Amino acid sequence: MPAAAQHRRTRLVRALAAVGTGAAVLALPLIGATSASAAAPAATTASTTPAGYPNTLDGWIRESLAIMGQKGIPGTYNGIYRNVIRESSGNPNAINLWDSNAAKGIPSKGLLQVIDPTFNAYHVAGTSFNIYDPVANITAACNYAAARYGSIDNVFGAY
Repeated sequence: MPAAAQHRRTRLVRALAAVGTGAAVLALPLIGATSASAAAPAATTASTTPAGYPNTLDGWIRESLAIMGQKGIPGTYNGIYRNVIRESSGNPNAINLWDSNAAKGIPSKGLLQVIDPTFNAYHVAGTSFNIYDPVANITAACNYAAARYGSIDNVFGAY
């Protein structure tokens, strides 16, 4: 089939698909119209942090970096990301209940697996006091890593 004819055929198929999809979308409200009760709006989760960053690992790291920049705490996106993935696989609610810290009754918590005494000692003003808060956890851990190793970028294993 010549290229021009194939292009026209592709456009025709796309147009028919769009028309068919549009008809289905128009019919959907009619299907539910026989119901006597209105559906409640779906609950939405915050898609951004209070500071306006995406409420995702990427956003938490970027917000932490902004705070770290204001406070003079060194670190890079890649250094933080590498350590978060190793420590918690990106789960802000991660808790280690089996290592030596846990055996002493102070389990490591959050994205960067910080223990309570370290979090409290290296907490950064302006962040939450909740160790499971992703931004507070990252920022405190990076503050600790800066004091101990020069930067989170210099951490390549458990710290």
